[in-house]
Amino acid sequence: MNRQYPIGKFEPNPNLTNEQRTQLINELAGFSSKLKKVVSELSASKLDTPYRDGGWTRRQVIHHLADAHLNFYTRIKLALTEESPTIKPFDEQGWAELSDSQLPVDASLAIIDGVLTKVVAIFQSMADEAFAKTFIHPANGHAYSLNLALGIMVWHGNHHLAHVELN
Repeated sequence: MNRQYPIGKFEPNPNLTNEQRTQLINELAGFSSKLKKVVSELSASKLDTPYRDGGWTRRQVIHHLADAHLNFYTRIKLALTEESPTIKPFDEQGWAELSDSQLPVDASLAIIDGVLTKVVAIFQSMADEAFAKTFIHPANGHAYSLNLALGIMVWHGNHHLAHVELN
């Protein structure tokens, strides 16, 4: 098994059907509960053990998920309220090394839960054409539709959940 990509690399599908979108939104709605259950079964020493050589600790992964979900949330709202805005990327490694990544994970679990509650409500209320709205990532200049961002958000969560679950 590839410990860096235990569920495989992201495979984009920018042309989701309504049924596929609903399935992904439902996955987002259940993600926080799945993560909390997995985390509740981890010892403190397991939380502070990297999931792979050279990788983050599980604690850092959980804090990273909160950081990433906050950024996804902001990107979604910008895309819905501005015309193809250029988003601000964040230094994931730098953020993972800040002191808050050593805190107990409860704060980040609460952030994930709250952000996903809001994101799910937004996605569920969007008209089909709103999923075509985009934001621009300055690192590559590509436009990311909210259809694609939804898929990325679900994959990203599941990707890191698999890291937390690794033995």
